[in-house]
Amino acid sequence: MGHVSDIMTSLNGKTILAEFPELCGVEQELIDRSTNVEIAQKFATLMSEYNAKAEAIGSGFSMNPSPGNIKDGLITDAMKSAGAAKKGGTAPVADVLNYAEYVKKSGLSLLCTPGNDVEATTGMAGSGTNLIIFSTGLGTPTGNAVAPVIKTATNSKLTQRLGDLIDFDHGDIITDGKTIEQSGEELLEFLIEVASGNVLTKAEKLQQDDFIPWKRGVSL
Repeated sequence: MGHVSDIMTSLNGKTILAEFPELCGVEQELIDRSTNVEIAQKFATLMSEYNAKAEAIGSGFSMNPSPGNIKDGLITDAMKSAGAAKKGGTAPVADVLNYAEYVKKSGLSLLCTPGNDVEATTGMAGSGTNLIIFSTGLGTPTGNAVAPVIKTATNSKLTQRLGDLIDFDHGDIITDGKTIEQSGEELLEFLIEVASGNVLTKAEKLQQDDFIPWKRGVSL
């Protein structure tokens, strides 16, 4: 996903990295990549305000990772966040957006959404995305009422188990020695097919038209 984002931004396209709770622990890296102080400050402010609202009701970013994440090996938020940040590639952070704030600048934007699947994809659609890539290790049936949701598997066992939900399998990076760049370029070709109307996502075929706006301070 990160390689696809880097290709898109190098071509003056627009990409979005969402789910701010999953970026807890890698804030400094993203701040260092911001193109100016104002963008860096907006990211830091949104992160701290979001966490404060969650803590006010007895939760907080410290609740990450989820029990399912821990069961499958992500035992610290730093491990989870480092992986989550990679989904945005290596490009400079061109902008930071509040929930459903419309994307304006070419390049990589950070979008403040919760980690909740449907609230996150709803916010991304509200910000103007026309394709959403959703990576999953355990599986999710998430779709969207506005934009196609391409669900990618991090392991082939998931694809075999939930083939009716998964659109693209990255597991051959581990099992067959495929490079991240090769897998990313294959994913980009698949995205082009979806965008061209030649391929329907599994969520579209199953009519999973999910749409839930974020209830502030409740979801992580």
